[in-house]
Amino acid sequence: MLLALAVAALVLVPIVVTFWSFTRTEGDILAHLTEFVLPELVGNTLWLMFGVGLGVSVLGVSLAWLTAMCEFPGRRVFEWALLLPLALPAYVTAFVAIGLLDFTGPLQTWLRDGWGITGLPEIRSRGGVILVMSLALYPYVYLIARNAFATQGAIALEAAQSLGLSRTRGFFRVALPMARPWIAAGLMLALMETLADFGTMAIFNYDTFTTAIYKAWYSLFSLPAAAQLASILILFVLVAVVFEQRSRTQMRYGAVGRSAASRRIRLSPTLAALAFVYAGTVLAIAFLIPVTQLALWTRDVIAEDLDARYWGFAWHSVLLAGLGALMVVAVALLLAYAGRQRPGTTMVWTQRLATLGYAFPGAVLAVGLFIPVAALDNWLIDTGRAWFGFAGTEILKGTLLVMLLAYLVRFLAVGFGPVDSGLHRITRNIDEAAKNLGTGAATLLTRVHLPMLRASLLTAAALAFVDIMKEMPITLMTRPFGWDTLAVRVFEMTSEGEWERAALPSLAIVIAGIIPIILLTRRGAHSHG
Repeated sequence: MLLALAVAALVLVPIVVTFWSFTRTEGDILAHLTEFVLPELVGNTLWLMFGVGLGVSVLGVSLAWLTAMCEFPGRRVFEWALLLPLALPAYVTAFVAIGLLDFTGPLQTWLRDGWGITGLPEIRSRGGVILVMSLALYPYVYLIARNAFATQGAIALEAAQSLGLSRTRGFFRVALPMARPWIAAGLMLALMETLADFGTMAIFNYDTFTTAIYKAWYSLFSLPAAAQLASILILFVLVAVVFEQRSRTQMRYGAVGRSAASRRIRLSPTLAALAFVYAGTVLAIAFLIPVTQLALWTRDVIAEDLDARYWGFAWHSVLLAGLGALMVVAVALLLAYAGRQRPGTTMVWTQRLATLGYAFPGAVLAVGLFIPVAALDNWLIDTGRAWFGFAGTEILKGTLLVMLLAYLVRFLAVGFGPVDSGLHRITRNIDEAAKNLGTGAATLLTRVHLPMLRASLLTAAALAFVDIMKEMPITLMTRPFGWDTLAVRVFEMTSEGEWERAALPSLAIVIAGIIPIILLTRRGAHSHG
């Protein structure tokens, strides 16, 4: 219980610190932010949430319905392949899209020179940002909505048709409303990822709160201003969290027979061909084309760029992701085990609070954790000088502490989900039998539960590892001097417009990102098998 409370308190630290920043206002900077910055940030954020919400809903729901309920060529491949864009960080899709579709890019150059076509929409625009984010995040809605439609089976649609509704009206009047809580949950996850995104916004030069927090810290050199902006962003996040929790409480799970779930709609040859083209086009634009372009760019620069520095970038990325994943899995295991040993409402809410960090953008956690660590660092330095004549200028700030703590808070939920689910699959009878044989709680965990949780722990570690590999704002804002990673290298190269040179580290991140997709696919295959 004490561990659960400690982790929950760690999550509360950045929230309290960011809101406490309003007690340390800097008049000139605050006036500048209020007059010139905040209106644009709020407007950009609202437009972004509306556009991305609409985009991921249309793509995710339509593709989920096709693969779950309709029979068409390639359906079995599309079931798992449509999840592949999760392996591509949105900031990678962003710079590939700009490299291909910009005015000087190959597509527009070919259209101008070969066909005389000009005046295409500008990719560096609000519409371009919304398109890229929708393509990157639709799998959140797709994955959850597809499970909802598969759970319904064909029974709901057949019941609607028996009441005289057409297939189309039955979808909108019966199937879609029944799946709405699941769709809302996936939509809220996509919107929270949108609020948390930094790399894509920086590449498009589209100002939102995450980019403004970074600029306030590194351009205005004002941590209070960064914290004040972070506190406003937290309000947006909390609204999204409330809606997500409400949608989750409305979920009701039901089971259908295997024969009902397998009775898919037989599409006509024309509609089946259109379904194949639609799913294939989305997959190509969201994953196949960007990865192919990354491979081509990498081929052009690998001889020149792949030197000792890159092995350092890769080593830093792997080391940080490995350490972070170990911390996440260890704390997630202890947190889930505490809930098993002392179940109750208090523990449930403590676990929810402890895993709330996933909803907060990395930029918020970086600011919220750096400020108290910096204050503690200053106190230690002053005390060391007074008592021991310490002459250093940094104790904690120059270490990996802030970064690893931020990783833990941000991704604990990623590790907690698989571990907690694995523990719930272990019956209480096993615990009672072990206790009757004189087994204590610690021995029960190490000798009985851990071997049975091996698959869940590996899944949690892999998911946390890849998420940390892709994480940009926490690493960028809190890394010690010289600790550049693959994600930082991508940021540096894209900031200079060097799309080709950003391809090599991006491709390495994408290859690592395939791991959780394989795990999700295998788990889905086992659950439906």
